[in-house]
Amino acid sequence: MKAFVFPGQGSQKVGMGADLAAASSAAREVFEEVNDALRQDLAKLMAEGPEDQLTLTENAQPAIMANAMAVVRVLGREFGVSLGEKGDYVAGHSLGEYTALCAARAFSVADTAKLLKLRGQAMQAAVPVGVGSMCALLGADIEKATQLAEAAAVDPATGESQVCTVANDNDPTQVVLSGHVDAIDRAIAMVKDFGIKRGVKLPVSAPFHCPLMQPAADAMAEALAATPPSAPILPVFANVTAQPVADPAEIRRLLVEQVTGRVRWRESAIGMGAVGVTHFYELGGKVLAPMIKRSFPDAVVTSIVTMEDIEALAKEL
Repeated sequence: MKAFVFPGQGSQKVGMGADLAAASSAAREVFEEVNDALRQDLAKLMAEGPEDQLTLTENAQPAIMANAMAVVRVLGREFGVSLGEKGDYVAGHSLGEYTALCAARAFSVADTAKLLKLRGQAMQAAVPVGVGSMCALLGADIEKATQLAEAAAVDPATGESQVCTVANDNDPTQVVLSGHVDAIDRAIAMVKDFGIKRGVKLPVSAPFHCPLMQPAADAMAEALAATPPSAPILPVFANVTAQPVADPAEIRRLLVEQVTGRVRWRESAIGMGAVGVTHFYELGGKVLAPMIKRSFPDAVVTSIVTMEDIEALAKEL
């Protein structure tokens, strides 16, 4: 069985999609649809930068989606490869879940772009700059990370609790924490006490996937009520449950919950393996492949980014 998976934030870089756009009218078509939907030249920003503008959450999220959907469109248009016919499941990491749903035709490219632009803006606006933070714990499993988060949440000076929680359970060696900046700083300082190799502060502008994001979840609930998903052509492994879902109402509920909830990527990789997935194809990035391999060592994982990658995949499928 096969799963198509889609990367999340952090996979953006200046120059993304430029070679594919130069090589394929189908790829250019996707970038034009996104530009039209957002009324901005996102394709130019992706190709030329500046990097600080591309990294802004409201730009990075639709850009990563557009890059991956260009790969999907080229596969379908130029090589006759339908994900619905060749795959069994889709999944995506955080914003990548929207890309997965777009690839499974639950949302159009234009609607996905608008939803992700709004999601990025709402996440940025939910918490004032400097109030929240995130850190990656390297050499940490979920048990150690959870214990550290609980300890770091308590301010020793006042005894008061702050938000410090697991945001991303990426693989057996990498967990990301999110919450108040002071709590995240405490967590980094305390890593050795919990047998964790290292804590690294992430260059993010907001504390994603934690309760501080509730205003953004409310905004997405409203947006998804106005633009609800259709039934996908393949079930999606949802971030917050690590279970397959195909019911549009349930997908919508889980997308709202995902804003404040944990990205259970390790469990999703293991879960897909448990239902028989052996081959994973990461479309539009090279971020998820190593995480999947660490979580599910028997997996066959391939990253598809360039036209050469797409040609090779089309032959394989």
